[in-house]
Amino acid sequence: TNIGATMAVQTSLYTLHIQLEPLQFDPPIWRRIQVTGDCSLRKLHHFIQAAFGWTSSHLHEFSDGLHRYMPLDAEFADMFEDALDDRKIKLRRVLKDSDRLRYLYDFGDSWQHVIAVEAIEPCDFSGTWCEVLDGARACPPEDVGGVPGYQHFLQNIQLPDSDEGRNALEWAGGSFDAELFDRRAAAAAVQRICNNFWG
Repeated sequence: TNIGATMAVQTSLYTLHIQLEPLQFDPPIWRRIQVTGDCSLRKLHHFIQAAFGWTSSHLHEFSDGLHRYMPLDAEFADMFEDALDDRKIKLRRVLKDSDRLRYLYDFGDSWQHVIAVEAIEPCDFSGTWCEVLDGARACPPEDVGGVPGYQHFLQNIQLPDSDEGRNALEWAGGSFDAELFDRRAAAAAVQRICNNFWG
């Protein structure tokens, strides 16, 4: 038998439930993904973006209550002296002592996502891999103005014949269905990131 192989760190597969602004939205906006513990937090950021439907056009950070993890290659990262580089930290390291992480996207709109570990199981392959299992409801449009802006936007598009409603729909690209979660599109977007080894 090959003793070296059995000594390798056992990799784990994490089932994560990620909910957007849990205290603000009912019914909830959420995604469930499976991801390997070898995944860096930067890569997890890309996976979350793809699974929700964000466009990764703003700064983000993860926090576990003790540390903040963010892109230290961002232009104003030196404002955050206590932050650690999210490219260098693996998911399994952060989730060793915690079963919850916060993920903040867009410091202006300030979208809080709560990441909860639902299951951890051994897996026999290493490296970075992710799959979208499930989810519900659409991601808000980028730059809509955070929770209050999105709620205002949803009220406006209920009245498509009003000026506000027409403008809001036009701004959102012509149509918007808040109830729609397209799992196949989300899975394909995540798969593209698995296939490109960036991040």
